[in-house]
This record gives sequence, structure tokens and C-alpha cells, in this order.
Amino acid sequence: MRDSAESGNVVAREAGVLFITATAASLLSTSLLNPVLNGSGYLAKIFAHQDRVIAGVSVELLAAFSSAAIAISLYPVLARHRPGLALGSVGFRLIEGVLYVVGAIGALLLVTLSQQAASSQAPGSPYFSTTGALLRALRDQTSLAAVLAFYTGALMYYCIFFQTGLVPRWLSGWGLAGVILGFTAAILVLFRVTGYMSAPQVLLNIPIGVNEMVLAVWLIVRGFRSAAPVPGPPVSGTDVTRAAPSSAPMA
Repeated sequence: MRDSAESGNVVAREAGVLFITATAASLLSTSLLNPVLNGSGYLAKIFAHQDRVIAGVSVELLAAFSSAAIAISLYPVLARHRPGLALGSVGFRLIEGVLYVVGAIGALLLVTLSQQAASSQAPGSPYFSTTGALLRALRDQTSLAAVLAFYTGALMYYCIFFQTGLVPRWLSGWGLAGVILGFTAAILVLFRVTGYMSAPQVLLNIPIGVNEMVLAVWLIVRGFRSAAPVPGPPVSGTDVTRAAPSSAPMA
């Protein structure tokens, strides 16, 4: 029992570190990339700040790998209680990571396009503007799809947390509410009710962002709590009788 609890605490600390790593890397990559990739004249800005874009992509890849690793690290503990949901959370967060990698490749292709535009005799050619617009759209759409995959995977492990009490229910309940708000924001962006990275989307994502940092600190400092017992098949009276040792003397 002690070995199992210690193993669970190691998993909790690993997951906590990954939560912080993924969030910090995501925020850093956004601050590096968005000012360069967005706005008018973005190809000229990308060409002038190629090192910054490459650095931002490197950090974005770190965020992608860390995001996928969160669910993988939690799986051994969560699978003891709800194996289906645990496996689903791994699957969706792996999808999230892959989509972020695709978006990062899109940024690198924009760097190549900016180099071609700078060396071209006709940098204002429709080829460059059309290709650049398509690559930016690829980044935006893959990022939105990654966000939807994230919220689906997060919903699964927050449900496990809430049902089992592995973390306090005020914390897992907060996470569930944050997931619902963030998923709503992503749907609004999907149907173009609001823009990508607009103020409403950012505001609706704040609760889950703060929650994940609180959850990370909790996992690192306190680890997992004792969970509710895993439900099993009911034991019938006949089974109990059969299982009970006989009181009759041996012949």
C-alpha cells in the first residue's frame, strides 16, 4: 500500500511539473509569435525576425509535447479507477499535441515563404499573399481544433478527479466549470461569433488557466488524495457462502 501511494505521489509531481511547463511554454510561444505573424506586412516582419519565429516555434513544440505528456503521466493512476475515460483523455491530448505540431510547421513554412518573397523580384505577387494567408489560416484552424481536443481530454480527467476525490472536489469542480467555459469560447470562435484570440475567448479561458496552475501546485505539494474504491461486481449471497471457509471438521 505504501509503495502504491508513493508511486501515485511521483505521478502527481510529474503531472504538476508538466502542467506548469505546458502553460508557461504556451504563453511564451504566443508572446513570441503573435506580434510577428499577425497584422499587415507579416511576411516582411517574419523575414526581419526569423530567429524570433524559430525560437517561438521551438517553445511551441515544447508546449505541444508537454500537453500530450500530461495525460500520459496521469494514465497509470486514473486507469485504476476509470480506464475508459483515462484512455480517452490520453487520446484527445495526443491529438492536441499533434495539431499544435502541425501549426508549428505552418509557422516554419511562413519563414520559408518570407525568404522567397524577400529574394523575389515581385514580392507583392498574389502568390505570396495567397500562400501566406493559407498558412496563417492553417495555424488558426489547427490551433482551434487543438483547443477543442484539449477541452475534451481535460473534461475526461476532471470527471475522474471529481468522481474519485483524487483531488479536492472544489478543485475538480472548478476545473469542470472552466472546461465548459473554455469549450463554449472555442465553439463561439468556430461559428465566428467571436474572433480567434479575441477578448471574449481570452476571458472565458482564464478560469481553466488559473485552475490548472492551482492544480499543478496541489499535485506537486500534496499529491493525490485517497480515492473512492473502484466499483466492482456485486457479490451474491451464494458467492459469499461458497467463499466462506467450511466449519465442518476434515474427515
